Amino acid sequence: MSRRVVRSARVRRNRRRLVALIAGAVVIVLLAGVAVVVLNLVSLNTGIHRSAIAMPAGTGQTAAPGVAQDTGEVNILVMGLDSRVDENGNPYPQDIYNAIHAEDASVGGYNTNVLLYIHIPAGGGPAVGISIPRDDYVQYAGNIGGVSHGKIKEAYGRELSAKLPVLLKQGLSKADAYQQARDAAREAEIRAVSQFLGGVRIDHFVEVTMAAFYRVAQAVQPITVCLNHATADPKYSGANFPAGMQQLTASQAMSFVRQRRDTVYRGVFLTDLDRTRRQQAFMVSLAVKLRNAATFTNFGTLQTLIDTAKQYIALDQGLDLLSLASDMQHFSGGGISFQTLPVERFGTIGGESVNIVDVKKIQATVAGLLHPPTPTPAPPAPTASASPHSTASTPVNTQPTSMGPASYTNSQQPMQSGAIPCVN
Repeated sequence: MSRRVVRSARVRRNRRRLVALIAGAVVIVLLAGVAVVVLNLVSLNTGIHRSAIAMPAGTGQTAAPGVAQDTGEVNILVMGLDSRVDENGNPYPQDIYNAIHAEDASVGGYNTNVLLYIHIPAGGGPAVGISIPRDDYVQYAGNIGGVSHGKIKEAYGRELSAKLPVLLKQGLSKADAYQQARDAAREAEIRAVSQFLGGVRIDHFVEVTMAAFYRVAQAVQPITVCLNHATADPKYSGANFPAGMQQLTASQAMSFVRQRRDTVYRGVFLTDLDRTRRQQAFMVSLAVKLRNAATFTNFGTLQTLIDTAKQYIALDQGLDLLSLASDMQHFSGGGISFQTLPVERFGTIGGESVNIVDVKKIQATVAGLLHPPTPTPAPPAPTASASPHSTASTPVNTQPTSMGPASYTNSQQPMQSGAIPCVN
């Protein structure tokens, strides 16, 4: 055998070895990455705040007439608190106060300024997110500190304020009394929502503080949003945005979701319902960001999200985070729509601004969203016979069409996930 042939065979063997080594290294890196993700998720499951509270089983009132409640569904209540402390009652870092335009822990209370009921039907069909305007005036599920009616967002804070001094008088430590009072507050808020929506079942809850929102936005920034018109509110929320598609930093994202008034531009009138719509739009944009970016392969980002969850988020005992993550991935592709419950008018009760609502109308709306009627298939269109003398043909547009983002100009339009929406 010639030296040239021997040398060529040796080169081929060396190349195969090199390819094998590279492939092996890639596999090791991928396995190491998966191991890190799994270990972090296990750590998250053991380190996050879990609350062992009773969840409303529901009365079945939301089922359509003659249709039984489907026990294969999953219903999650997301509660966003306006408190300026973490899950242990400790103040935030100063950079978070700066970002949310709040001086310190004394500003804000324990209102649930975000209330989102997520219904995932059995079989994995399209989900629906129902936003409950925070100032809806409702009847509570029982008296809370001697009060039977109030804004739906206030059930949490009222119960916490009523329960904490009682627990402290019983001799509990301040830390234990605080945690038990927050559990009681969660139960009160969840019962209020279940009753208001017509006795709906709530299987799980996710409690999110303002700090959690900011840290998540900080980990994945910039986040793309779209506005129908320019708007600004430097005094209250710090908002200052041009019209159209734009990318936001974490601090700007806080202003985006908190703005409910315009103090600069004439003819721009925003309300709390616009803020609710902004929150929905941000969740859609965040889902798109997480879907398109390699978020869960970036270990630094993943660790930030996990640390945020441990400090600023609370869940019920039974919520499986892996299943929730799978659902969220499905939603990012357009598997969920968002709807805001109707408000009849704005009013004043007891000197406070409230939303006046029609409870029967609310419950009928919820029933229709959770159990929509099965669509009747349309009959096939008759086939027209072509004239033997006709030589004309119907033109077919084979060029792709370019469409801008969907524009939502009022809170009653259902918002579909999957693409960046334009909002007021």
